Amino acid sequence: MSNGFQPLAGMRVLELGTMIAAPFATHILTQLGAEVIKIEPPAGDTTRSLVRGGPSGTIIAYSHSKKAICLDLTTEQGREVFRRLVATSRVVIHNLAPTAARKLGVTADDCMAVNPNLVHVHIKGYTHGPQAEGLMTNPIAEAATGAMDDHRVDGRPTRFGPSYHDQFAGTYAVIRVLAALMDPAADQAARRIEVGLYETGLHLAARDLAGMQLKTQLLGRLEKEGGGEFSMPGYGAYRTADDRWVYLLVLTDAHWARLTRALSMPEDGAPEFAKLRDRKKARETVETAVRRAVEGLAFAEVEARLDAAGLGFHEVMPLERVLDAPQARAAGKLREVGFRGLQFEVPEFAPDPAGAADPGLPPPEIGEHTEALLAELGYAPDEAAALLSSGAAKAYQSGDFAWAPVRQKA
Repeated sequence: MSNGFQPLAGMRVLELGTMIAAPFATHILTQLGAEVIKIEPPAGDTTRSLVRGGPSGTIIAYSHSKKAICLDLTTEQGREVFRRLVATSRVVIHNLAPTAARKLGVTADDCMAVNPNLVHVHIKGYTHGPQAEGLMTNPIAEAATGAMDDHRVDGRPTRFGPSYHDQFAGTYAVIRVLAALMDPAADQAARRIEVGLYETGLHLAARDLAGMQLKTQLLGRLEKEGGGEFSMPGYGAYRTADDRWVYLLVLTDAHWARLTRALSMPEDGAPEFAKLRDRKKARETVETAVRRAVEGLAFAEVEARLDAAGLGFHEVMPLERVLDAPQARAAGKLREVGFRGLQFEVPEFAPDPAGAADPGLPPPEIGEHTEALLAELGYAPDEAAALLSSGAAKAYQSGDFAWAPVRQKA
């Protein structure tokens, strides 16, 4: 964390995470100063092998500044190392399936038997209820909570691009951890935290669910307005003459008046389009008018006119240009991360205007800190060697999860 702001400095957090939800939660905690130890099985976190057999961007973005130990928790020796780690820690966060958590001995009961003062967080598919043992992934959460029904490509319900439900679940986990740490009277029940991907999705959909119920009760029938643009004509993405996309924020009648004036649209001042309710009735006509106005101008001209009119808008940025924006490059917004001889710029959780970012640790290789942590936990060299030779623990070996070479086209 930058600027010396490390409220969780000195606090050890154990992560048994795969994919995104738990690693994202612990990523935030590292940015708040916590020491995070990533515990992985010999097969590694799934994201270690997603790109040509090697680590994906998830490892680079969300596991920098962590330490890594590799343990086989199906062995008693591996579980004993884990118990020693638990005894030295304040928080354990995992997103294992319920059956796997019990099999590997990482449940709240298992961990609190070793460390009664622990905060234990299980990010799982569902919390209490008839599906408490069920499995869930990010796109299944989108499907189950209504989000996917409103996100269609060519009429087919489709998952979002980023795994927002995973990331929100991780963020909710952090909030619950901080709340438990702030309460000196928190008993074990309060420190046994479960965050469900399904329940996270329900909460995220609360506004839409309440809005649907409101309209149903007011109108006496079910009425849903599809589309992420809330069915407001002129609110959405439009292509410019030079094949760039601009996203317009046209929420109010005043916005509509400014838009039509700024783009010199024939509809400027037309009374039949002045009110939102009328524009909704003539949605196709209004959408066509906005589309024609935007596609008749180059992006720079659209930008200048909308800026002058004081309207909300932004170019729809392709990923390869996002970090080129001056706002993204302001002091303290990006962290320089080196990994395997490559250099990355990774956005910070809490940017520091002073720009004094602590470089932290690079993303760890699997088992990179296994030997150092075994020594710290009190294992003599011969005991550590026995753990490594038995396979109960594993240290990083050059070539583990290497990216496959890129073949040059002939």
